[in-house]
Amino acid sequence: MKNYPVCALALAALVGGSAMAQAAGRDTISIVGSSTVYPFATVVAERFGRSTGFKTPKIESTGSGGGLKLFCKGVGANTPDITNSSRRIKQSEYDDCQANGVTDIVEVLIGYDGIALANSVQAPTFKLSLKDVYLALAKDIPGPDGKLIANPYQTWNEIDPVLPATKIEVLGPPPTSGTRDAFAELAMGGGAAQIPALKALRGLSADQAVEIKAAMAALGLPAGVYQALLEKDGKAPKGEQLFDTIAYAVREDGAYIEAGENDNLIVQKLAANPNAVGIFGYSFLEENGDKVHGSIIDGVVPTFDSISSGDYPVSRPLYFYIKAAHVGKIPGIQEYAVEFTSQKAMGEDGYLPDKGLIPLAEEDLMQVEANVKSLVPLNM
Repeated sequence: MKNYPVCALALAALVGGSAMAQAAGRDTISIVGSSTVYPFATVVAERFGRSTGFKTPKIESTGSGGGLKLFCKGVGANTPDITNSSRRIKQSEYDDCQANGVTDIVEVLIGYDGIALANSVQAPTFKLSLKDVYLALAKDIPGPDGKLIANPYQTWNEIDPVLPATKIEVLGPPPTSGTRDAFAELAMGGGAAQIPALKALRGLSADQAVEIKAAMAALGLPAGVYQALLEKDGKAPKGEQLFDTIAYAVREDGAYIEAGENDNLIVQKLAANPNAVGIFGYSFLEENGDKVHGSIIDGVVPTFDSISSGDYPVSRPLYFYIKAAHVGKIPGIQEYAVEFTSQKAMGEDGYLPDKGLIPLAEEDLMQVEANVKSLVPLNM
């Protein structure tokens, strides 16, 4: 155990006490984060405000990455109490929280969602494979000789003649969005894995350095990429790290258009431009079925049933995270979380599935409820 000077410990206690004193001065729960979780959180917050003696929580849609950055800044009234996320917290984000004194984080899995590629109902429904998605949106793709080249595709039918002869124009979330992270992993990564050379690279372990370098050479990747990863992490990289670097990089030539965190705005733009395709959560697709329809991906239509069964290939878990240090200081935090994870909200017949949330299995929901009531901290 390290021995810190008494004055340093006293100062730390004073600062921490001051932060919590400030937090205690705020009487409204502050929630930030995912635009996908936002509508579910808003429904819960409004019901919570009407049915209890607590104020209706204030919720801001900042994106998953932006919300976690704000959440992990520290403890006190100027930091959020809860952050919503359409992906699990990253190790680097968890480490930032710990370094900034946000040491007790409660992870709450609320259900599942599918990521839809949708277009206007005025246009035909797209029928895409994950490979089509990767070839349409990746920054670099394997060329005729197997080496990576800048993505040359300008229209969908250049990828596959059965697709429309329209310009590739995809409206999607920015890098701060959990939807963007999940889309990159599930859709683009899933598509890249259907290309044999990239799939082979992905399967190589760190101790297969010779094979990794040979695979890189076949793809035309400079040896410096391997060396940079080696120096960054201090250990030999896996083939999967190089695969992710290739598969998740989105093209920057105008085919992919960052449309912000407002999914409703994407829906409006799709309604105005029948040739465009948009990326957003299933709940927005369901709510706007009169304006847009979802693309069929690998033969599966995005529906409540196909997402809950796991058949739809672009689906992901949804979360929110509680700053346990604020519980008891800001009124209503745990009570709000209990309402959110209740059977009447998240259960199979609850009001959140009515809004498009794909619910947890009964036994998983019971475990989530117990964790919230006991404030079980996350340990990564």
